[in-house]
Amino acid sequence: QLQLVESGGALVQPGGSLRLSCVASGFTLGNYAIGWFRQAPGKEREGVSCITTSDGTDYAASVKGRFTISRDNAKKTVYLQMNNLEPEDTAVYYCAARQTIWPGVCYYSGMEYWGKGTLVTVSS
Repeated sequence: QLQLVESGGALVQPGGSLRLSCVASGFTLGNYAIGWFRQAPGKEREGVSCITTSDGTDYAASVKGRFTISRDNAKKTVYLQMNNLEPEDTAVYYCAARQTIWPGVCYYSGMEYWGKGTLVTVSS
């Protein structure tokens, strides 16, 4: 059973923080680049951040400086630390994986495995 499971979504006030987790099972996480995506009501799904198999990172301009992506291959888990959250960050957040032999490459397309999402609501 190859799958990704997200957790950590919650209701938080503006300026607050959350840490999302994405746990992989059924495959070797170290062989995969991982992306975090989000989709707000009425909007297209967008890439938020990604991490390469060699721990290079990329961030959307809207979250740069506020979000941090990291991975622990031994725990088969990828994290998204979200600080100084804004109402515009409200969305369902998904993680996704793409296998690659290129250690320095991030991907937001061609993802092979997707989680079902976790809801983040930023509101006072």
